[in-house]
Amino acid sequence: CCSTLPLRPHRHLHSRRRHTDRGIRRRRSSPGNEADSFSWYYITLLTSVANPAFHARFHAGTNHFSDLSVAQIVNDCGQATVPLRQFISIIVRYVEAVVSNNTIRLGSEGLTLHEQSGYGRIQNKSLLLSPEEALYLAGREKITLKGHTFSSALAAFSEKSGFLRRFLVYRDIRERGYVLTTGPQDFRVFRRGERPGTGQSLYLLRVISEREQISFKKIAAEVIAAKNMRKSFLLAAVDDEGEITYYEVKLQDPRETGPLPALPPVQGSWIGTAVVTTGEPDTAFDEAWIGTPLDAAHRMLSAVEALYLLKTGVLTITAPVDQTQHTGITGPDELMQAEDKELAEKERVYADLRERGMVPRTAYKFGHHFRVYRGTKKHSEMLVHALHESASKPMSVISRSVRLAHSVRKKMFFACVHTNTIEYIEFSRIKM
Repeated sequence: CCSTLPLRPHRHLHSRRRHTDRGIRRRRSSPGNEADSFSWYYITLLTSVANPAFHARFHAGTNHFSDLSVAQIVNDCGQATVPLRQFISIIVRYVEAVVSNNTIRLGSEGLTLHEQSGYGRIQNKSLLLSPEEALYLAGREKITLKGHTFSSALAAFSEKSGFLRRFLVYRDIRERGYVLTTGPQDFRVFRRGERPGTGQSLYLLRVISEREQISFKKIAAEVIAAKNMRKSFLLAAVDDEGEITYYEVKLQDPRETGPLPALPPVQGSWIGTAVVTTGEPDTAFDEAWIGTPLDAAHRMLSAVEALYLLKTGVLTITAPVDQTQHTGITGPDELMQAEDKELAEKERVYADLRERGMVPRTAYKFGHHFRVYRGTKKHSEMLVHALHESASKPMSVISRSVRLAHSVRKKMFFACVHTNTIEYIEFSRIKM
């Protein structure tokens, strides 16, 4: 059968070929199409000879040749002669990749995958694919992996820790219309419609599990590195059922809103770990949202409020700590830290927010340290949790915090206290 086929189309097929070639040019103009005009023409010709029913289905439901595997074409052309089946296999064989030590290589015929859809990277006139790219293309039946089925390739690639999570994220983002490549983190993600060589990547993305411990010091460094490259930093958290949630992580510098009203000096005494002030009522404390009135002449200050006013010189303590009740305690700082192990970080963050003209109030009801207001606004804009610079938390805890903050229309900040500075790290859930 093959010996009778012309190497170039017969004259009466010229009009069909011109029509087909125009279609091919249109298809090549859109990302993601790897059709080859030579292969498309001969597959069209051969399937029309071998199986007219398959030929009709091929044109009705498939717009480019690479959507069909060798097995599909050969099986659907079951009535064809052996030489014809072999010729079809020769045409399709260029999409076979060689796997060696987790390196996946396509020949020069596979360069179209890079040029038109951004897959892999070119090396010595061949195309190198990452394991995630190779498995995705194999699953889409755009390539075959020599010596492997999809299942065996998945098992082989999964010997590297975290591969399955990365593959799930790769597949999800690809199917959302983005091009992504391996990068400084796990992936670099390009804007929709852009790819390597024609655009700049938009995100640096790291893939994590729902139980992974997040080091705030490490993630702050990753955000800074991404910012220096003019990228945004994303986390892709994969849960136990393979569902993916995307978070954008930023380093924020809460803007100052102007000074708060000046506060008059007050006197107070320690009552447990709180301070109760006495004196004539003053509206300045109400305007600054400091303390809780007990009656017309007394106001209760929380531990962080008392320490802040002590260090700014507004508060004077008239009654010292009762030494008989607190053996070994020599001052208010030690007393309150004995009761609250996070007090040192909370006091630093509270003072910093106050100096920026913001109003921090307790966020115990939200499970965090502070809800923060700007100026005279009646709705708090953010939840802030104070942490030591070396602290870490499971991603599941961070996820709960972000979800809660978003449900009450607030931003979620984690304030990492360093020796001389405070870094405010914002986590926000985004849709890709």
